Amino acid sequence: MEKITIATRGSKLALWQAEHIKSRLTGRYPGLEVKLLKIKTTGDKILDVPLAKVGGKGLFVKEIEEAILEGRADIAVHSMKDVPAVLPGGLKLGIIPKRESRYDLLISEKYPDIPSLPAGATIGTSSLRRQSQILHLRPELKVKMLRGNLDTRLGKLRNGQYDAIIIAEAGMKRLGFRSRYESRLAPPYFLPAVGQGALGIEYSSERPDLDELLGFLDHSSTRYCVTLERAFLAELEGGCQVPIACLCLQENNRLYATGLVSDLQGRVVVRRTKTGKPKDAVRIGVELARKVLDGGGKEILEQVYSSPDKG
Repeated sequence: MEKITIATRGSKLALWQAEHIKSRLTGRYPGLEVKLLKIKTTGDKILDVPLAKVGGKGLFVKEIEEAILEGRADIAVHSMKDVPAVLPGGLKLGIIPKRESRYDLLISEKYPDIPSLPAGATIGTSSLRRQSQILHLRPELKVKMLRGNLDTRLGKLRNGQYDAIIIAEAGMKRLGFRSRYESRLAPPYFLPAVGQGALGIEYSSERPDLDELLGFLDHSSTRYCVTLERAFLAELEGGCQVPIACLCLQENNRLYATGLVSDLQGRVVVRRTKTGKPKDAVRIGVELARKVLDGGGKEILEQVYSSPDKG
């Protein structure tokens, strides 16, 4: 193969991710020409409405997947947390490279961590998962919608629209951004989104040439963990805009997973754990989801989906 086209969103972070894969490819194959095809997705166009109210799944990937299916691009580089649990026919997540940080950060210009936030402080996030978990820890805080690319969100924090914001640590690290105060939000108090911090390379399931070309990028431990987390999400039939979280870690030949479902205000949180062998990643994810559903998650999700004011 002499040439390959990568479909990507046009944000700084998405372009960093696509350029990262491009550099890995050209480093491995010096004669390979790699082009980027920038695509504006539905999620990029609608910035004045909470994602939960836009509805539908795949708000940041649908148009990119169409570019592959139409032959305008060979592969797509996604943030795995944006990818729905079920892919369109004819496409697959053939490669999952090594994961960056899985965790969220509380970013602030004034307050170093969650305990130091005063009652009534305004927290910015567009994620119901982040909203529910921060309100579970500090119900007297005020959560306000925050959309836009990473640099846009940091700008809104710095000009005083928010006392603190919650964002993914992976994005901050990839773009080399820093803030005055950064506090990692991690287990057992805070769980990330399914696939957070991982990239996925999607392409046609009829392209064995790409399996061979890209195979060196795949990272087995990340793939096992992301596979488990996505199986958890699929069994819950959840999109990226409901209060669902899951974290899988691999130690030696064992997967350790924690799954969570919460109501929108963080008043009721169901959290369960499950362990098993990497080869059983899908089964462990499904069984973890069923434990969460049986523990009260089913009633919570039914209530969230029927709520007229999600987000």
